[in-house]
Amino acid sequence: MPAHLDPRLLRAFLAVAEELHFTRAAARLYVAQQALSRDIRRLERELGATLFVRTTRQVTLTLDGERLLPYARRALAAQDELLSVFGRPDAERPLLVDVNSPGLFSGRVLALARDLAPDCELMTRFESGLTGAAAELLAGRLDASFGRFAGLDPAVRARLEQQPVRYEPMAVVLPEDHRLAGLDAIPLDALAGEQVYAGAGNPRTLEWTDLAHRLFEGRGIEVAAPAPLAVGTEEFQRIMAKKRNPILAVMDFPAMPKSILRPLIDPVPLSPVSLVWRKGLMHRGMEALRTAAARLAAEEEWLKCPSDGWIPATDALIMMSRA
Repeated sequence: MPAHLDPRLLRAFLAVAEELHFTRAAARLYVAQQALSRDIRRLERELGATLFVRTTRQVTLTLDGERLLPYARRALAAQDELLSVFGRPDAERPLLVDVNSPGLFSGRVLALARDLAPDCELMTRFESGLTGAAAELLAGRLDASFGRFAGLDPAVRARLEQQPVRYEPMAVVLPEDHRLAGLDAIPLDALAGEQVYAGAGNPRTLEWTDLAHRLFEGRGIEVAAPAPLAVGTEEFQRIMAKKRNPILAVMDFPAMPKSILRPLIDPVPLSPVSLVWRKGLMHRGMEALRTAAARLAAEEEWLKCPSDGWIPATDALIMMSRA
């Protein structure tokens, strides 16, 4: 039996138990059916019990499912009552969500979450890296962020929760007169001999620099030496234009003047991105954010790993652990 059981899993169970139909239950919870099925499987794993019998024609509760039903109802009613008695303090305050940088897919997740919970205030923050954001999460100055969970210190990970959202294809930003600028896509080995900027020296983006080291290892590509720490998009672009190093990025990376963005191939490196939040956080906006992330991930197949994709083994295990 797990030490902590996510109330969201019980809500998923209760919806299916009452509807006896996964499609109707998913619509009731405003989630994708695939995400709902994953939550039910996870609950079954955590409880060590099969809760439903599924056939092509019907869904029925097992004996264990029948046994769980009254407990689930009481647990969720108690949670709702507790929040009601204390005036839902978390739900009244804004939920502070780090989307890393403007223009990334995390902004779309936040926008959908706002639609799902219009009475909650979800406010954007820009922390630029998960390592930096994690410190803010643990200090209570931030509620949620996006990034590479495997790149955090294990002691930090132990105090946070995560939900895999996307395998994001990686790219490189090149000066427009770079020797590789004429290619539509850049084979990874073509960067041999280059010094590629990947945030070295920036204490807020350690997880990204570590991913670059793993990707470049044995390929003759170096991580560029630390540059002056830039604050803000304009200052970053000015420093990068001066240094003229290729920049390791993702396909959603915002356009930069006099530069071009090209996908990396052979293999296709993937940045594993999770939604990350502090353990024990209860906020209706957080539920909407998780629902939005799950819905977009299912609808757009963000968690489908291409056959020629590359991802570190440690990241793959963490991403699959909550799939």
